[in-house]
Amino acid sequence: MATQKYSVTPQTIETLLTWVKCGEIAIPEIQRPFVWEATKVRNLLDSLYQGYPVGYLIAWRNPSVQLKDGSSAAGKRILIDGQQRVTALMASILGYEVLTEDLLLSEHSLHARCHLQSDRTLERYHS
Repeated sequence: MATQKYSVTPQTIETLLTWVKCGEIAIPEIQRPFVWEATKVRNLLDSLYQGYPVGYLIAWRNPSVQLKDGSSAAGKRILIDGQQRVTALMASILGYEVLTEDLLLSEHSLHARCHLQSDRTLERYHS
């Protein structure tokens, strides 16, 4: 019988965002830049608000992996899957600036927190 090489651990969005703020989440060099449109960010927030599942995040610990900024991943959770979702949350909830594939500031960085409003009477988010 093979031993399990991974574990599934449910975490709250609050915990995930705390890891982001503390620099514990890292994006490896191989990940693509942020490419989501504002509607995908809005839909993610709406799904979270409605309590719908938004998929798994896959993180890995490996100190020899090089990160996007050229540093080592020692002591960090390397984001293998879920980078677009985590980046969308960073921009819309925490107000972090996000670079696009053209190395320009994403519209989400400058406007998402101001323009995404919760319309609880309609039970959805809109921009």
